Amino acid sequence: MPVWKRNLLVLWIGCFVTSASFSMVIPFLPLFLLQIGQTEHVEMWSGLLYSSAFFAGALSAPFWGSVADKYGRKPMIVRAGFVLFFVYGLMAFVVHPWQILVLRILQGLLSGFIPGSIALIGTNTPENKVGYALSMISTATATGSIMGPLLGGVIARVMSNRVAFGSAGVMIFFVTLLVMFLVNEEKFVPAKQRSSILSSMKDAMGNRPLRNVLMLTLLTSLSVMTIEPVLTLYIVQLGGSEKNASLLAGIVFSISGVAAILFAARWGKWADRVGFRKVLLIGLLFGGLWTLAQLPMHTILGFSIMRFVYGIFFCAVFPALNGLVVRSTTEDFRGRAFGLNQTANQAGSMLGPMVGGAVSGAAGIHSVFWATGLLLLVTAAVAYRLRLDSGNSQESTASMP
Repeated sequence: MPVWKRNLLVLWIGCFVTSASFSMVIPFLPLFLLQIGQTEHVEMWSGLLYSSAFFAGALSAPFWGSVADKYGRKPMIVRAGFVLFFVYGLMAFVVHPWQILVLRILQGLLSGFIPGSIALIGTNTPENKVGYALSMISTATATGSIMGPLLGGVIARVMSNRVAFGSAGVMIFFVTLLVMFLVNEEKFVPAKQRSSILSSMKDAMGNRPLRNVLMLTLLTSLSVMTIEPVLTLYIVQLGGSEKNASLLAGIVFSISGVAAILFAARWGKWADRVGFRKVLLIGLLFGGLWTLAQLPMHTILGFSIMRFVYGIFFCAVFPALNGLVVRSTTEDFRGRAFGLNQTANQAGSMLGPMVGGAVSGAAGIHSVFWATGLLLLVTAAVAYRLRLDSGNSQESTASMP
């Protein structure tokens, strides 16, 4: 097996397990807050716990990208894996919300398994296979997002959320060992010194197509993450039984992931023919419309159907954005470009839950669906005005040091 295929296989497994571990525990934090006795300001705490890790990650991602340029992306993936092992393990023993907050901040500052994997794949895969490889990594995270909530919901129902936290940590530990022994970063050439973060940002801002992609990544992450902190609580309202809330939430969270597995590859093949820009626009437009279509649904079944249709379209968005990062940069800048793209993603993921928590606290959970749907439609309008074109982006890429 060629090295790049082995890397892809191992990192596919790694991203699948990391995504599954994340979705085993994070969507259930609002319920866990109730279980440890936090009954007041639950929406506020949920938004804070979601946002804290993304805020820390947005601050630290450029630093770790610079370190990766000097020491390699594989060591950064391994480091992030062990950090997640310790964070999830310690979460099994928390008794106060502030302890979860501290662990979430540490997770954001020190982790980065999936972004590191994307960067390694993007820089160690033959040029004509990069799009395929990135779409496979996207499929791994989508598959993990399906299995994680189901597994986490079952474990929480049979045993407890604390056991789910510990199980997530153990899974991460073993997959990190796989990366240590089986992944080979062939094309890495150590930098003589860590590149300046400000210099990298200046070069990125001078590349108009890349600058536009970074803006769209931030807006997309902000839009879709507004609903995440309150979605589990909304499912509790629909289901009417807190006892079965974890299992119901796990099933509903998995619905859009099922759609991603079924349709992501189709979007990828179509993007090869018509371009990433067109696929991005369709994903954002119909993702926004089907988010709004969830509003009239007052049963778990109806809501789940709408979430599935939403997933059919939205699963096209982030792979298209990753494809545009590849098309808008030269190979020698691609690692830093993915690092900056991750910072934009983390910044949006930080702001989104804060917006969602504030909107929910002020106007109720239903208002968050309005906010998410409208924000996605606004992002689609911005993408249309930027007139991104994968082919033109590749030709107009600025020369990067």
